[in-house]
Amino acid sequence: MQTAYCQREGDKLRCLLCPHRCLLAPGKRGICRVRESTGDDIISLNYASCTSLALDPIEKKPLYHFYPGGTILSVGTWGCNLACPFCQNWSISQGETPGRIITPGRLAELAEGSLGVAYTYSEPIVWFEYVAAAALLVKERGLANVLVTNGMINQKPLAELLPFVDALNIDIKSMDHDFYRRVVKGDLETVLAAAKVAKEKCHVEITNLIIPGLNDAAFQIQALIDWVAENLGRDTPLHFSRYFPAYQLDAPPTSEETLIKARELGRTKLDYVYLGNFPYPGGSDTYCPQCRTRVLSRGWGRVKSWLRGRECPKCGREVLMVGEVQT
Repeated sequence: MQTAYCQREGDKLRCLLCPHRCLLAPGKRGICRVRESTGDDIISLNYASCTSLALDPIEKKPLYHFYPGGTILSVGTWGCNLACPFCQNWSISQGETPGRIITPGRLAELAEGSLGVAYTYSEPIVWFEYVAAAALLVKERGLANVLVTNGMINQKPLAELLPFVDALNIDIKSMDHDFYRRVVKGDLETVLAAAKVAKEKCHVEITNLIIPGLNDAAFQIQALIDWVAENLGRDTPLHFSRYFPAYQLDAPPTSEETLIKARELGRTKLDYVYLGNFPYPGGSDTYCPQCRTRVLSRGWGRVKSWLRGRECPKCGREVLMVGEVQT
């Protein structure tokens, strides 16, 4: 499949999809390993190749304020434009896993009966042409499109995709430029710019995996909280997720104390702060941002009890909710 967003430079082609801007000689692949130059075009090696397909609770994305309690068809491919040494899905993000072919039309058909399609598991940005084609057909059926993404996409392709996207969970891994360059081989400014643009167009939630020794200092966590509050708004949900050893990183799991402290810091400036991969009492529940009454409780990624309507039953404050709670 021929890709979009490339330009010729001499006998090479430059990919313009993400900030790596890979310059490819014929037969060479980009950093993502799924976009290859033929000499005439850059082709997508993973177009319609699906390595993972499952019907998931929307809370697993995680999205806690987008049709809570609903289910969504989740689909993923192989390849990624980051190189996180702690990747939980490294076998598909960093490997070349054969997948079954599911056309965009068939994917839209399979999504019927659910909220829609979540493009997840690996990085949907490097699957750009397939996601764009499928998202259009999903939207035509009146269903939702969700991206679970690292945000490493240039502004022009992002602008093309966003009209078909209803919600995003964007993984901001750190507010440290050096962390992005040295640890995950990415560009922080691109991610932050993508988050700001996306927030203007659709529902956005942010995830941060807290990793001991890399991004777990209180000042690093505070920097993320401050940026989200100032640039995306205090009503933007923030999910702090517990790290466990995976792939190339064997640091110990994130301490409980660090996660609890991150939640406490977050709640001073943000209305909705959650803890993931960590069974902390109330850590996945939604509270009224004004009086802190519990208005929605969750367990094992599912809604257990829910808000009737959108207003806190105690103080009347409206609680952020896109779509109705699914029961």
